[in-house]
Amino acid sequence: MNYWLFKSEPDAFSIDDLASMSGKKDHWDGIRNYQARNLMRDEMKKGDLGFFYHSSCAVPGIVGVVTVVRESYPDHTAFEKKAKYYDPKSDPDDPRWMMVDVKLKKKFKNIISLEDLKTRKPLEGMQLLKRGNRLSIQPITKKEWDYINKLAS
Repeated sequence: MNYWLFKSEPDAFSIDDLASMSGKKDHWDGIRNYQARNLMRDEMKKGDLGFFYHSSCAVPGIVGVVTVVRESYPDHTAFEKKAKYYDPKSDPDDPRWMMVDVKLKKKFKNIISLEDLKTRKPLEGMQLLKRGNRLSIQPITKKEWDYINKLAS
């Protein structure tokens, strides 16, 4: 099993948006970074768990847990000219961008803020906390996963 951090701006797609979806699941589209795409395409597996992280907002932080319910497949928004994430260089016969489906497992009662995460010594090596790391999909170690879940309980 792998563990992940899924970052989304809540004004674009929030944990509450996911909670309101049919079956509390949706595709995680719009990834337009090759490194993040490669993580989804090559390493993310059905059954993996991830933290849902709200970014670029008043209080960025971890707001819940999702499960990967479908492994990577072509991101159709890359082919739709009117879509926000349209990429004219992406070809349906040789897709450049991928997505996975995630399902809400749990919404936390309280946000675990980025500021709080930064103060936790066991998390000092976490990718999210490294300067310049802006990836929207990031791996989480089992140790980080367990520690953060304890913070949420």
